[in-house]
Amino acid sequence: MKKIIIPALTLLLVYNAQAQKINKIISEKKVRKIETTLSSDAMGGRGLFSRGLDMAADFITAGFKSAGLQPVNDNGSYFQEFEVVEANQTDARGALNGKDIDAKNIFALTSAEELAVDAESGYELATITASDKLLNNAYRYMLSGKNYIVWVDTAHAKNFNALSRLKGERFRSNSSVILVLTPEPAKEFSFSIHHTIIEKKLKNVVGILPGKSKKDEYVIFSGHYDHLGIGKPDANGDSIYNGANDDAAGTTAVIMLSKYFSKLKNNERTIVFAAFTAEESGGFGSQYFSKQFDPAKVMAMFNIEMIGTESKWGRNSAYITGYEKTDMGKILEKNLQGTGFTFHPDPYPDQQLFYRSDNATLARLGVPAHTISTSKMDSEPFYHTLDDEVETLDIKNMAEIIKAIALSSKTIVSGEDTPSRVDATQLR
Repeated sequence: MKKIIIPALTLLLVYNAQAQKINKIISEKKVRKIETTLSSDAMGGRGLFSRGLDMAADFITAGFKSAGLQPVNDNGSYFQEFEVVEANQTDARGALNGKDIDAKNIFALTSAEELAVDAESGYELATITASDKLLNNAYRYMLSGKNYIVWVDTAHAKNFNALSRLKGERFRSNSSVILVLTPEPAKEFSFSIHHTIIEKKLKNVVGILPGKSKKDEYVIFSGHYDHLGIGKPDANGDSIYNGANDDAAGTTAVIMLSKYFSKLKNNERTIVFAAFTAEESGGFGSQYFSKQFDPAKVMAMFNIEMIGTESKWGRNSAYITGYEKTDMGKILEKNLQGTGFTFHPDPYPDQQLFYRSDNATLARLGVPAHTISTSKMDSEPFYHTLDDEVETLDIKNMAEIIKAIALSSKTIVSGEDTPSRVDATQLR
C-alpha cells in the first residue's frame, strides 16, 4: 500500500509545485499589463512603417531582454531587419510587330528601375485568355520567380487597371513580369518601362533561449505585432485600430512564454521567440524569418493568434489550425491531461485559417507549424474593427490559455516528443 501511495503523493506534490510556479510567472495581472501596453492608443494601431510599430518593437525587445533571451544578432540587436520595395510605374513604351502600342496597355511587375525587353531577352511567353481570371493568373506569374511576357486578351480591358492591386510592397526580386493587353500574341515585340523604386525597412523581433543537449533543434513560439494602424474616425471620434486581440494577444503570449521558459531553464531544445511584422500586409515578416533557419532543424512552431476571447467551446479551450496535418495536436493533448484544458481541431475549415497566419510559410517547408487560436471566426464582432480593444478581452482566460500552451509544449521543448512533419506536397 505504501509503495502505491508515496509515488502518487510525490506526483501530486510535483504537479502542485509546477502549478504554483507557472501561476507565479504567468499571472492575469502580468498578462493584462503587457496586453494593455501593446494595444494602447499610444501605439497608434501598430500600422506598417509607423512610429507606433517601432514603439511596439522596442517594447517587445525590452520584454525579451528582461527575460534574459539572447539577441538574434551578434551585434546585440533583437531586430531581424530586412527591406521590401515599392515599385511605381512612371513610363512605358512598347511595340508589337512593328507598331507602337498605348502605354496604358503595358503593365510590369518588377523591382527594376529600368526594363528594356525584346524578343531576344529570353523572357518566357504566356497567355491569359478571355476565360482566365486576370488577377489570379498574374499573381501566379509574379510568384514564379521567372521572367515572363504575358499576353492578356482584350476581353480584360475593363479590368486591366486592376493589376495595380499587385503593386504593393514586395521583396526585391530579380525576375520581372510584363503584361500586355492585346487581341493576339506578337512575334516581334519590344518594351521600355521605367519605375521609381522606394525601399522600405521592416523588422521582426527575435530572442533565443539556447538549448542544452539538443541546441541545434529549434522550437518556435511566435505571433505578429503589427496591425492596421489609424483609419477614418467613427461616430465617437475613434480612429485607432488597437488590435488588442489581433494580435497583441498573441504577442503578449510570446513575451510571457519567454519569461516562463527562461525561469525554468530546462529546455533541451533551443527555443526561438519571434514577433513578426507585416502579417496584415503580405506576411513579409514570417517569410523572411523562415529563410533564416534550416527547416529540417525546426521541430515545431507554435504560432499564437487571437486568444483574447472565449472559443466556441467556452473558457479553457482553444483550437489548432491544420490539426490533421501532423500529430502535434495529439502531443499537446497528452501533455494537458488532468489540467481541464482542451485543444480542438480548427472548427472553421472553410475559412482556410491554416494558410492565413504566420505558420503557413514554415508549414510549406514541412515544419509542423500550427496556429493556436480561440477566435470565433464566424461571429467575432470586433475582428478588424476599431473596437478591438483590451476592454473586450477575457484576460483571465487568456492567461490560462498561455499556461496551457506552456504546459502542452513541455515534451517537445524537452526533446521527448517530436511531431510528425507536414506533407508539403498536400498543401495549396
